[in-house]
Amino acid sequence: MKKLIVVGLVFTLAAVSAFASAKKESSVNSLERVKTAGELAIGIEGTYPPYTYHDAASNKLAGYDVEVAEAIAAKLGVKPRFIESKWDSLVIGLDSGLWDVVINQVGITAARKEKYDFSVPYTYTHGVVIVRNNNDSIKSFDDLNGKSSAQTITSNWAQLAERYGAKIIGTDGFNESVQLVIDRRADATINDDVTFADYLKEHPETPTKIVATSTDVTESAVILAKNQKELREAIDKALAELSADGTLTRLSLKYLNLDVSKR
Repeated sequence: MKKLIVVGLVFTLAAVSAFASAKKESSVNSLERVKTAGELAIGIEGTYPPYTYHDAASNKLAGYDVEVAEAIAAKLGVKPRFIESKWDSLVIGLDSGLWDVVINQVGITAARKEKYDFSVPYTYTHGVVIVRNNNDSIKSFDDLNGKSSAQTITSNWAQLAERYGAKIIGTDGFNESVQLVIDRRADATINDDVTFADYLKEHPETPTKIVATSTDVTESAVILAKNQKELREAIDKALAELSADGTLTRLSLKYLNLDVSKR
């Protein structure tokens, strides 16, 4: 029996070692691996207009982040392969190698930088507090203390709400968050000003309003696993070129009607 346990333990350790070695090798040659595969696997939400959504007529993926991702892949000389997932699974998917990168307005935070790497930013926005239009108890970020805020749990907006003392009510996305506010099941939600402006275009009669805007700039970038230096540097180079030739500005104006590609 002891012999079987020892043999099993040796086999398990060998398997773990082999997996770790393969993971390390995959990380070191990340750019080469992507080019060999001929595609960049991209985790994306697909339900976060105007950044990632499905076009009503064609049902194809569209949005600012979608076209930025396609432009990055083109610069790398590969095709983009989009894999859609809920927000709270996107970053986690990097850990298990489900995709190479996430391009879905992922805000750069200190906590995320401890575990993941980021490209240079390609979006700069401001956070806003959104409440029901007859709510006069919240007029600033500080007023969120003790109130409830509907947020996707792992988002930087949830972290911001918690920082101001709000109780987080978890949701699957922005539309659900706003709906909870409308239904009075949450006092507020925080998101970026561009997302809410786009929401207003589709829902002009919504009984919600912005009561506060952050003075801090939120930077969003491509996020990828640690130790993928070659891939990260190639993406940084691609974004620098897309910024220099005006592509990022053009895409931003196309989808957002303002240039969020510059600070």
